Amino acid sequence: MRIETIAVHAGHEVDQSTGAVAPPIHLSTTFERNPDGSYHQGLVYSRTANPNRLQLEAAVAALEGGGTAAAFASGAGAVYAVMQALAPGDHVIAPMDCYHGTRRILSELVARWGIETTFVDMCDLESVERAVRPATRLVWVETPSNPLIRVFDIRALADLAHASGARCAVDNTLATSIATRPLALGADLVMHSSTKYFGGHSDVIGGIVVGRSEDDAYFVRIRAMQQAGGSVPSPFDCWLILRGITTLPWRYRAQSDNAMRVATFLAQHDRIEAVHYPGLETHPQHALARAQMCHPGAMLSVQVRGDGAAAMAVTGRVAIFTRATSLGGVESLIEHRASVEGPGTLAPENLLRLSIGLEHADDLIEDLDRALRDTR
Repeated sequence: MRIETIAVHAGHEVDQSTGAVAPPIHLSTTFERNPDGSYHQGLVYSRTANPNRLQLEAAVAALEGGGTAAAFASGAGAVYAVMQALAPGDHVIAPMDCYHGTRRILSELVARWGIETTFVDMCDLESVERAVRPATRLVWVETPSNPLIRVFDIRALADLAHASGARCAVDNTLATSIATRPLALGADLVMHSSTKYFGGHSDVIGGIVVGRSEDDAYFVRIRAMQQAGGSVPSPFDCWLILRGITTLPWRYRAQSDNAMRVATFLAQHDRIEAVHYPGLETHPQHALARAQMCHPGAMLSVQVRGDGAAAMAVTGRVAIFTRATSLGGVESLIEHRASVEGPGTLAPENLLRLSIGLEHADDLIEDLDRALRDTR
């Protein structure tokens, strides 16, 4: 089936007890045992499994072409579980440009357990190769990256990981399953912050990890982190994300088209120093993006001419864009990334990150043009 059909039907079945087309929400925390001690449909307790969570996991596994998935209460919870599944003394290679929450998990949290991380420029495969150690067990890839929207070669990085006896995991949040399917490019695991494009309406938090097989030893440990650790989404959260997925292909394409128009306009604006968007031919990884992604995505970053104050001033004058963190919702967001990340940020002070929504592209362009010209 094509991705649009999968998005509508995967995880969705007509409710056998009522005939309801929309899935019911199963709020029960516990499930009755049969007289013989067995469990109806294998359900025991909602921390270990819930019908809504099973439906969501089936849907995302199908979207990614995987064999299984584990849903979590947040994207950070999903990242944390992948890292917790490592062992003390293991080594991780991660991109220098990545979500600051992932960097914090690696640098502050799991580092306390003896898991070491080397951050490298993943556009430079030789740098990645030089970072490999005998203890390297995971190559973590985030593409496009946050906030510089760089594109990394998943197939080459997966090959490099496998050659060193490591696994390759890809944070596919910004590309989504609509633009990129990392498992088809050789990755072993795929992570999404389902808060973003999967939910799509800025009203639910979640995360999910997709694996090739439930029997894979690494995924078995991730599943244990989910069930025993208890970082699970509520039934209603799962229901909301599953509902969001049904329109994901069409939302993502429309948002990507809007982003291309906005990026093209900003690339010619005299108040903009640089535009980071893989759909532009001037992007350093444009050719790779065309080969690896079906759509260039709905995220872009721009560097305003001037300092951080000049960039912040732009955010104060927009009327349609909302000044808020996050991404992937139907509304367009703008944020001064360095001030969001705080001390230690690697984001340039004059950088603004834009999440492009479903408004008319002309309105978004006029809003940004007015904000940029009013701050001269």
